[in-house]
Amino acid sequence: MSETTTMTRKINSPAELEAFRKQCSTVYFAKEKFISVCGGTGCRGGGCLKVTEAFRNILDKLGLTDKVPLRLTGCHGFCERGPLVVIYPEKIFYQKVKSSDVEAIITDTYLEGKIIDKLLYRDPVTKEAIVHEYDIPFYKKQMQNVFGSNGKINPYSIDDYIAIGGYSALTKVLFNMQPEGVIDEVRKSGLRGCGGGGFVTARKWASCRNAASEDGVRYVICNADEGDPGAFMDRSIMEGNPNAVIEGMIIGAYAIGSHQGYVYIRREYPLALDTLTKALMQAREYGFLGDDILGSGFDFRIGINRGGGAFVCGESTALMASMEGKVGEPRAKYTHTTDKGLWGKPTNLNNVETWANVPNIINKGADWFAAVGTKKSKGTKIFSLVGKVNNTGLVEAPMGMTLREIIFDIGGGVKDGRKFKAVQTGGPSGGMLPESLLDLPVDFDSLTEVGSMMGSGGMIVMDDRNCMVDMAKYYIHFLLEESCGKCVPCREGLTQMHYLLEKVCAGEGGLEVIKQIERLGSVMCVASLCGLGKSAANPVLSTLRYFREEYEEHLRDKKCRGGVCKPLITYSVIPENCNGCYVCFRNCPEQAITGKKQEVHFIHEDKCTRCGICMAVCKFEAIAVA
Repeated sequence: MSETTTMTRKINSPAELEAFRKQCSTVYFAKEKFISVCGGTGCRGGGCLKVTEAFRNILDKLGLTDKVPLRLTGCHGFCERGPLVVIYPEKIFYQKVKSSDVEAIITDTYLEGKIIDKLLYRDPVTKEAIVHEYDIPFYKKQMQNVFGSNGKINPYSIDDYIAIGGYSALTKVLFNMQPEGVIDEVRKSGLRGCGGGGFVTARKWASCRNAASEDGVRYVICNADEGDPGAFMDRSIMEGNPNAVIEGMIIGAYAIGSHQGYVYIRREYPLALDTLTKALMQAREYGFLGDDILGSGFDFRIGINRGGGAFVCGESTALMASMEGKVGEPRAKYTHTTDKGLWGKPTNLNNVETWANVPNIINKGADWFAAVGTKKSKGTKIFSLVGKVNNTGLVEAPMGMTLREIIFDIGGGVKDGRKFKAVQTGGPSGGMLPESLLDLPVDFDSLTEVGSMMGSGGMIVMDDRNCMVDMAKYYIHFLLEESCGKCVPCREGLTQMHYLLEKVCAGEGGLEVIKQIERLGSVMCVASLCGLGKSAANPVLSTLRYFREEYEEHLRDKKCRGGVCKPLITYSVIPENCNGCYVCFRNCPEQAITGKKQEVHFIHEDKCTRCGICMAVCKFEAIAVA
C-alpha cells in the first residue's frame, strides 16, 4: 500500500534495471494471495477510500497488517458496481462493498475461504450469484491487453509496474533496435490511433521522423483531453497505469527522434493528473526520463499541459494552439502537424490508449498484436459502455466483436427488460445505430460505412423510451456549445440545425423541415474547417437514415413515440392499474392530479407541465403517456 518507492538512485544500465526488477518482483510476488480494492474515480465516488481505511484499521486491530497484502489499485472497469474488492489469486469478486463488510471479508473469505453471498454479483436475468471475476459475463468475453494490470498494481508505485515487466520494452528498444526498426514493428502490428479517426500509427510516426526540421526539434504529445460525453477510458488508464503511457511515449520519441514530450490532460481529471504527476516524478528519479536514459545516450523529457475542458481541443491543431497559449481553435490542415505542429515543429500526437499499447507490441511482438482483430483493425479497443444497459463500465474487446456481443453478452442487455432501440458510437459526433445493425463487427471501417465512427470508444445504449429526434437535438446542443465558432459552416450550421430540431420536437412545420435538415447537414460535412465540424451532423444524419419515421411522426402525426417531447405528449391514468395510493398526488408539483384515496385518480391536462414525476414515482405502471 505504500506510495513511496524503494529505489534511491538512478538506474544507469539494463543490467541494473533487471537486478532491481528482481527485487521488486520478490516484494510484489512475495505473497500470491492479496486483496485488491478498486481506487478508480467511480469507486471513489461510492466510498472506496472509506473501505480501504476500514481494511487498514481492522488489519491493524487483528495484528494482520504484515500478513495480509492490501492494494488500492486503479479502475477495474465494472464502475457502477463499486466499491469493488477482489481477493487474489482465486479472484473472488465482491461488489458494492461497505466499511461494515470489511471484517467479514478478512476473517471469513481471506483467512478461511468462506464466501459472503450478499456481496456477490448476480446476473440481471438469471439472478444467479457468481463467485469469481472471470465467470462474470461482464469480464468473461473481454480481452484485457491494455487494461488488465489496472486491478493488480498500485498506480502510485513505479516498483509495481517494474515488477510486472515495466520498462523492459524500453530497454529492448534503446539497446537492441534502431528507430526505423521500432516504426517497422509498429507498422507490422497494424496499430491505429485509438482516439479518433483510426489513422495508422506507424505512418504518422514515420512522417514525423522524416519531416524537415532545421534544428532537429520534434515533439511527441499524448492527448488525454477526452471530451466525449460518457467516455472515460483514457482517464482510467491514466489513473490506474500511468507508467504504461509514459513508457509508450518514450519508445515513440526514440523512434521519431524527439527529445521533448507533453501530456495534454483535462483539468477536470484531478486523480489522473495526480497519478501522472507522481509517475513522471518517479520515472525521472529512476532515470527513465532525462539525460542518458539507462546509459543509452538518448535524452527525453515529458511535461504536463492542463487543458481547460474545451471539446474542440481534442482536435490536434486546436490542442496545439491551446498548448502555445492561444485560443483553442483548429486550423486548416494544408500542412500536417507531423510536418509543422507545436511551435511550427514536426509533432506526433496520439491518445492515451494508443501510447499504452506500444510497450506490449514491443515486448510481445507485432504478430501477437496483429493476431487479434480484423483485417484492417488490429488488437483490442476499450469502450465505455454506458446508458440503458445492465452492466455499465469499461470494456476491452477484440476489434471485430459485434455490437450484440458487447451490449448483450458483456453488457447484460437492456435495463428493466426494455426493448433495445439504438446505440451511439464515437461520441457526440458519432452515429446512432439501430437494432438491425447489432451484428455489425465493431471496427474502424465497419462503423464508418454505416454512418458512425469508432471515435475514442464511447458507446451509449438507448431503449424504446428514448426519442431519437430528442437525442439528436441533445448532441447538436452539446456540439453547438462546444464549437469554437471559427468557421461559418460549423458555427451557423449547428445553430440552425438546433433550431430546426427544436421545431421537429415541437411538431412545428411540415415534412419539408426534414429536407432542410438534410441539406444543411450535407453542407456542414463538406464545408466545415476541421474534422469535428465535418462530423458534427452525424447524430442527425444517422437518425434520419435509420429512424426517419420518428421525424415524420413528429411533424405529420404530432406524436413522439418515446414519450419525451413535451409539446407532443399527454399523461393520463390507466384506471385498471390505479389503486389510489396517493403517491402521484403527493408528488405532483403543479397539483394537476386529483382523486380520493383508494380510488382512481385523474390528471388535469390544462395544469400538467409534463414533468414526468407521476410516472417516475408510480409503482403500479398506472400512468400512460401518449
